[in-house]
Amino acid sequence: MDVVKKVKEIEDQIIGWRRDLHRIPEIGFELPRTTAYVKKVLDEIGVEYEELLDGSALVGFIKGGQKGRTIALRADMDGLPMKEDTGLSFSSETGNMHACGHDGHTAMLLGAAKVLQDNSELLKGNVKLFFQPAEESPGGALPMIEAGVMENPKVDAVIGLHNGNLHRDLPSGTIGVKYGPMMASADRFTIKVKGRGSHGAYPEDSVDPIVVSAQIITALQTLVSRETPAIDPVVVTIGQINGGQSMNIIPEEVVMKGTVRTFNNETRKKTARRMEELVQGIALAMRAKAELDYEFKYPPLINSDDFTDFFIESAKKVMQEDRIIHLKDPVMGAEDMSYFLEKAPGTYIFLSNPRPIDGEVFPHHNQKFDLDESLFYLGSSLFVQTVLDYLV
Repeated sequence: MDVVKKVKEIEDQIIGWRRDLHRIPEIGFELPRTTAYVKKVLDEIGVEYEELLDGSALVGFIKGGQKGRTIALRADMDGLPMKEDTGLSFSSETGNMHACGHDGHTAMLLGAAKVLQDNSELLKGNVKLFFQPAEESPGGALPMIEAGVMENPKVDAVIGLHNGNLHRDLPSGTIGVKYGPMMASADRFTIKVKGRGSHGAYPEDSVDPIVVSAQIITALQTLVSRETPAIDPVVVTIGQINGGQSMNIIPEEVVMKGTVRTFNNETRKKTARRMEELVQGIALAMRAKAELDYEFKYPPLINSDDFTDFFIESAKKVMQEDRIIHLKDPVMGAEDMSYFLEKAPGTYIFLSNPRPIDGEVFPHHNQKFDLDESLFYLGSSLFVQTVLDYLV
């Protein structure tokens, strides 16, 4: 089957689905209009599905002509709580925005679903379609797994993609593939430092939580520069600090919040342990008290080497080989696709398709972010070709 030709035949539909979804971005697990739209399309193209997580997640199912393995294709559906400023004729109507391309992901998966359903008799096995909520926050992949999406039938492989401009080494119209770690873990933490307040003119009467916090901030960076090998990247960022209400009052408490990014679980656990030791040690040395609340969130996204090889061979059938870019470096961004890849071999790819506005390409999570719709066919084609090669 000429996969690209088949997908091109429904290209206008894929673009239309994306535009419809772009108008109605919703947040987190509250996706009633989005899921209603996806269900409508699945009904139209004849794909069976079930609802999970109180209807915020959908799992489509395509049964092949013969028994065999099961492969899952995943797309996230949620948007971001921000105003859109693209000037598009199909701009958001909800006050939220699809500023990370999830409307494109969903549309491309629907396109793949239609082609696969229309040719299901060719398949020796099954295809599951994961339409996931809450990738941005608080995370929808793990609840879907806990609800059983990787079982009955058991998923043997899983694929996902992210479109837009996620990697500086990817020209438009290319895809980025990578063996092993591709995206970082994303943990979050809160540190509370409790001291004793006083008049700012008499600091000797205080236990100054601001000074203690400053020491903690500095010490945490030594976890990166002096305790972790340079070839094993770690990021510890404090992005929020609150303490005090007046210029001449030393406060009782300071609260800091931040994120930690790593590429393997051993370094991740070590960093969390050492953060606790540093926070408590510095607080004790300076007569303060401290609490560290460390939340392990999305794990690092690690692609299977063997399945990535398999995917690359499939990709060569739908695009020129020189447009398949082998990425040398992972990115510090995070994705809860990582949970699916912990449960089954698979791969995650970047599809580079940013669309400039006013001559400028804007980053993800920007109010002017947009996608080049003329490349949606490529994402759908990659899904379809990989499934055909895996199940035929």
